[in-house]
Amino acid sequence: MIEKTRIICVETLDPWWNLSIEEYLLDRVEENECILYLWQNQNTVVIGKNQNAWRECRTDLLESEGGKLARRLSGGGAVFHDTGNLNFTFLMGRSNYDFQRQVKVIRDAVGKAGIVSEVSGRNDLTVDGRKYSGNAFCFRKNSAYHHGTILVSADMGKLSRYLQVSQEKLRSKGVKSVQSRVANLTEFKPSLTIEEMKVYMMEAFQDEYGKSVEIHMDDSFMDKEA
Repeated sequence: MIEKTRIICVETLDPWWNLSIEEYLLDRVEENECILYLWQNQNTVVIGKNQNAWRECRTDLLESEGGKLARRLSGGGAVFHDTGNLNFTFLMGRSNYDFQRQVKVIRDAVGKAGIVSEVSGRNDLTVDGRKYSGNAFCFRKNSAYHHGTILVSADMGKLSRYLQVSQEKLRSKGVKSVQSRVANLTEFKPSLTIEEMKVYMMEAFQDEYGKSVEIHMDDSFMDKEA
């Protein structure tokens, strides 16, 4: 049973620092606690724990244009992050992991923006069949996390330039089909901003799990707990 909740929203855009905070929280989340962690990266490709970076990303191009490459603890495919994308992580004791409940927070947050979305396949969230959020997971002995992306106004040109679509996916879906499957939420509500999406996520999280005891808008909590 979840008895304690926290919301953590950091300002840094450094993917290595942000992912280290995520692991820090995963190692320290209490059994009866649920944490919502909101974060952003700038001009970054993040790959899954078992992926080959050179197969999934045009690493030379990314590096030459000042981008960063990072590897996460979870599985799944490569993703592009910029400041038009909001990342979320739900962290909790493993016995309280509930994908349907967690994904409801995301759908409810998007609903607060006036957009109706649904779960598609195993891990994706879509609007009119187009993906705006991909999800991945990490499980430890006593803790777990569920994290993913919310595409609000990401640079789709960079997304397609840096990520290399697998030959298997090209054969099964074709380039145009793969690209058309992804959408920013601003395509459905042009005025939507990242800051609004953060507020909607925090509100939806508290609607589902109760008012948060602690809300941190920076990473100062790490100094307190170290």
